Amino acid sequence: MDLTVHGRNVEINDWIQEYAEKKVGKLERYLSSITDARCELTHSPTRSAADRYTCQITLWADGQILRAEESTGDVFASIDATADKVYKQIRRFKGRRYQSKRRAAAAASAEAQMAAIAAMTQIEEEEEAEEVGNLIRRKQFILQPMDEEEAIEQMELLGHDFFVYLNPQSGDANVVYRRHDGNYGLLEPQAA
Repeated sequence: MDLTVHGRNVEINDWIQEYAEKKVGKLERYLSSITDARCELTHSPTRSAADRYTCQITLWADGQILRAEESTGDVFASIDATADKVYKQIRRFKGRRYQSKRRAAAAASAEAQMAAIAAMTQIEEEEEAEEVGNLIRRKQFILQPMDEEEAIEQMELLGHDFFVYLNPQSGDANVVYRRHDGNYGLLEPQAA
């Protein structure tokens, strides 16, 4: 665990540094996955002498952030109170994680079973589709009258590789498409 002790309007001497390292270091016993920790001490000249020193401890563990803050009249008391608050958060976090692991394990096994069933069903459907060659989708739409440039612009706006439109001069449905070389093609049907 990397611990950073930072002071704002407070001089961090060796005693405060060691005390913070000792208190925050104990938290690693309860949650071994702590990667980083930050202890920020602040002195605020307030009217209330009981709230002059504020300690904020932030821990990063398992992608989660645990943070607590307490204000007292003494730097060491602030560190103690904040460490106690973080310890309670760790207990809640571990409890939730344990319960969610049990639920997650049950959900994962059910999900694995469903995935296996879905995979088997998909394989069967693919085999049937390969054998028969069924029409699997039908789509109807209204042809809008427009010229070639408008159709190309509409195709680009939609992000499609082709676009079907009504040519107002001929009255027929035309298709513009994007070619592999980056240019465009036009299909104009004619009666036989």
